[in-house]
Amino acid sequence: MNGLEALPFLREKGHVVSLVGGGGKTTLLYGMARLCAAEGQRVLVSTTTHIQRSSENYASDEVVRDALWQAGIYAVAGSPAENGKLTQPPGLSGWMAGADTVLLEADGAKHRPCKAPAAHEPVLLPESDIVLVVAGLSALGRPLAEVCFRLDAACTLLGVPPEASLTPERLAKLLASGAGGRKNVGTRAFYVILNQADDAPCRAAGERTLAILKETYNVSGFLTHFEEGERA
Repeated sequence: MNGLEALPFLREKGHVVSLVGGGGKTTLLYGMARLCAAEGQRVLVSTTTHIQRSSENYASDEVVRDALWQAGIYAVAGSPAENGKLTQPPGLSGWMAGADTVLLEADGAKHRPCKAPAAHEPVLLPESDIVLVVAGLSALGRPLAEVCFRLDAACTLLGVPPEASLTPERLAKLLASGAGGRKNVGTRAFYVILNQADDAPCRAAGERTLAILKETYNVSGFLTHFEEGERA
């Protein structure tokens, strides 16, 4: 089990879920899309920034989108960009029409397991009602300089130098801060997803981080893990 079954909102229709942060957002996005589609939902996957294009399920127009939905398959919408990626398609609101669940990648991290947002990040649509901030547990115990995108912003937020180790306490602060993972969330529902819970030590560190998030910041979160064949 990859942990997605614990996310209660995935079995509810009508949500527009935005993913921010780092550490496997795209893998998580497509994993959630598969789960929701298997539940019989019409699922649209897209982006407000950039996303790695899926090798299948790409909807070149709304006719293809509807055909994918009728076949019980999630649809991916976006304008082709460099390096096999997609950007936000024109008229995204129209693409979203008729979907039971919309899943959006709303942030970039250059494949780093954690990040702090720049001034222009994240890109959250008004329609989005749930924000998930994602981080990879592989970052814990390593210097910020090795694992964090937007390093200067992260060091400023945490008040530590680049060589400082990323502890569960620091990761929790980075994720829960209004200048970090919770930036621009406002009144939207907000959860932390700690990905890469691949073994017992990682799961233990993840549980410690989740406990800090709950006790110190009143933020709920979940652990997830994906096998090699499930990763984007």
